[in-house]
Amino acid sequence: MGDKQTPRKLFDGFINAAVSIIDSPVTWFRERVVTPNRESYPWYHQKFRRVPTIDECYTDDVICFYEANSQFKRDKAVDSEILAILRIRMEDCNMFHGPDAVAKCKSLVETYKEAEGNWFCKYGDLGFHGNVKDAYMKQKHRMVWERRHGPVGSGMRDAAAAAGDE
Repeated sequence: MGDKQTPRKLFDGFINAAVSIIDSPVTWFRERVVTPNRESYPWYHQKFRRVPTIDECYTDDVICFYEANSQFKRDKAVDSEILAILRIRMEDCNMFHGPDAVAKCKSLVETYKEAEGNWFCKYGDLGFHGNVKDAYMKQKHRMVWERRHGPVGSGMRDAAAAAGDE
């Protein structure tokens, strides 16, 4: 009985030695180089400070305008990625459930439609070269429209109803 276990122990010892020869340098490098420096790398999930928005900038402050525009572009990129992830989740749910997707994916579809509407409300019709000033003017014009005619998409109120509200 002892004779049968001896080759097995030798084989296990050889495998453990081979694994430790390959694994030891990798483990050393990770523990001594990667992990201590990970916190100091600025490109690991870089967090930018929030800057003043365009409505808080003076009209002649070019630096403030540049910072607000950079913040706007970062926010647009993040919102676009969130929308893309929601779209992929909705499409995957529809593909997985097939004919039952209408009922089973209803919450995902509603979430995506709401996010899509919010994204278009903020960034839609600005084009590729739209900047923070264009978005601010779009928001201002939308608010004026809603004050005069009610929520966008509800139809225009007639002049008598608008006069009666004021």
